[in-house]
Amino acid sequence: MKTDSVIKILFIENSVEDAEHIVTLLRNAGTAVRPARATTLEQIHAALEELSPDVVLYNPTVNGLALRSVAQQIDASSRDIALVACVPKIDDQSVAEMFQDGVQGVGSRSQPKQLITVIKREFDALNTRRQVRRLEAALRESERRCDALLDSSNDPIAYVHEGMHVRANRSYLDTFGYADFDDLLGLPVLDLIGPSDSEAFKNLLRALSRGEKAEYRLELHARRADSSTFPATAEFAHATFESEPCLQIVFRRQHIDPTLVEQLQRDAVTGLYNRARTLESIDNAVAAASEGRKGQTLLLVEPDNWAPIVNGIGLGKADELLAAFAHRVSMQLGSEDIAGLLAEHTIGVILHTENDDAIRTWIDGLRRAISSEIFDLGTQSITLSASIGGSLLGEKNANTDMLLNQASQALRSAQSQGGNRNELHDPAAREKADAERERNWLNLLRQALAQNEFVLYHQQTISLQDAEGDYSEILLRMNGPQGEVSPGFFMPIAEKYGLNAEIDRWVLNQAINALKARDRLNIPTTFFVKLTPDSMQQQANLLPWLDQTLKQANLKHGRLVLEMTESKVVTMLRPAQEFITAWKKLGGFFALEQFGSGLNSFQLLNHIHADYLKIDRSFMADLPQHPENQKKITEICSQSHEMKRLTVAEWVEDAASTSLLFACGVDFVQGNFLQEPQPLVVNI
Repeated sequence: MKTDSVIKILFIENSVEDAEHIVTLLRNAGTAVRPARATTLEQIHAALEELSPDVVLYNPTVNGLALRSVAQQIDASSRDIALVACVPKIDDQSVAEMFQDGVQGVGSRSQPKQLITVIKREFDALNTRRQVRRLEAALRESERRCDALLDSSNDPIAYVHEGMHVRANRSYLDTFGYADFDDLLGLPVLDLIGPSDSEAFKNLLRALSRGEKAEYRLELHARRADSSTFPATAEFAHATFESEPCLQIVFRRQHIDPTLVEQLQRDAVTGLYNRARTLESIDNAVAAASEGRKGQTLLLVEPDNWAPIVNGIGLGKADELLAAFAHRVSMQLGSEDIAGLLAEHTIGVILHTENDDAIRTWIDGLRRAISSEIFDLGTQSITLSASIGGSLLGEKNANTDMLLNQASQALRSAQSQGGNRNELHDPAAREKADAERERNWLNLLRQALAQNEFVLYHQQTISLQDAEGDYSEILLRMNGPQGEVSPGFFMPIAEKYGLNAEIDRWVLNQAINALKARDRLNIPTTFFVKLTPDSMQQQANLLPWLDQTLKQANLKHGRLVLEMTESKVVTMLRPAQEFITAWKKLGGFFALEQFGSGLNSFQLLNHIHADYLKIDRSFMADLPQHPENQKKITEICSQSHEMKRLTVAEWVEDAASTSLLFACGVDFVQGNFLQEPQPLVVNI
């Protein structure tokens, strides 16, 4: 499941706090949640209509709501919704009864990891069912269009079921000398094959019908109705006709020069397969893996520091260098291996090996071959290193997009750790690889702190209500070996090893220095700066430091707004309350991020005095197409203004959304559509 997927959950739960606890668990696990709660059948009906939930989380202890009644209510809505029971303790008898009553999964409240896994699994299964339905509809539409196009095709095409003709186009009838399809109906296709090729044709049909591995092309002599023959190539594909599985057979008489076809499939610079042919090879490998083939791996190979190298040698020599690099890769290929150019300087390799050790041996051999080579470019000679990322291909990841993403992530991870490395996605070895990657990230983090290798950006937050001054969100990056790295990569490691508070202090110090520089230019500026829970827990050290640093800065026009997500604040309400109270005494401001995503977000404001409420980003996705989200944002803004709070809409990506947000009463908007993040100038 994608980490940015939003699960809409209807809680059938007595306690708001219990529901909020599960919402917090999911958010801490990286899953966005849109919750609602119901305790009666009437409320369930209303929530099913308004929220259209993905998952209904049912607590059997809710009075007056039998599980069977809830399941019937869901069935009556005619929606595909996952029903999950959340119980204090799992026992075999109760689980069996709940499954009989209609649940798809059972989670234990006392085992949070198991509960979250069950919810995610059912959400994944729901998305899979939805995708299957969309694909089935698309398939039916494609079949309808194909049938309409069949008669207009110049290629002789027939559909064969159990060796008999069930459909053929006009070109097929003309080619074989039949006036009408009735002459072919029920005629074995084998009767149209020359005697010398009939046995091979029959064996191939048998193999394909059994789902065995076989070639999908056969050179043969076809036989017309008058018993004359002609050379042809029969191409086979699995198909359906009137919902029955069958074979599509195309007889091609034209002969294309194989050398010309080969040339058209090659990249002009490297001599490797071009992108289209490489993607086709990957699709074929994925199809083979889905049918049980083992021993296939997709690798992505890139020369390290390509842009600086090209700048050094000149653009005119770039193609020559890339061709030499590609030649070195192709020299390592085995007879079954395939290599092609997938991007400007990214080479994709489909490797066929017997075991994991052979894969790593091949990768190590390629890296050594590249690093030991001296590449001569006219009067210049240079050396290269390469980073390699890949993914083992099996039945579980037999999906082209998934496979490419896994290999790409592995490549980027290898590059971010300094290059001249390789990383292989292997679910079976994930724990070991994660531990190694974690150690590398930890070393990079400590180095960044010691050598001041963090970078700050700011993204302007624009007032829709003509507020004075500049407002900006401060964004953190880290200088990695291969360029800047976003916090999603390193902050989880920093949290695990207790470095968040130290990073927060570095960011705050830089932000205050930038405010001080703007102060000297009389530019009223407000910075929103994220604060981690570690810093809030260590407020006894942070607050005195903030007090001293701000006094030294002596800001006249600058303001600092510290912000934290609603879900984090909920889990540490007491220390958050104490910190915010003390911070406001120092003249600071506070903002709640991801506001409105909880069951009762405004109840939190009875305990936390937040000056700004940053509306949860899930409401912004395709806002013009979701009137229910527009209504929710309007409600949030109305209540916020009654409480003298200002609202901020983040992740705004189009002009239509901006206009709608203004109409909803939002005070500030922020997003890449309005302004891309810019480097923060600390000293002006």
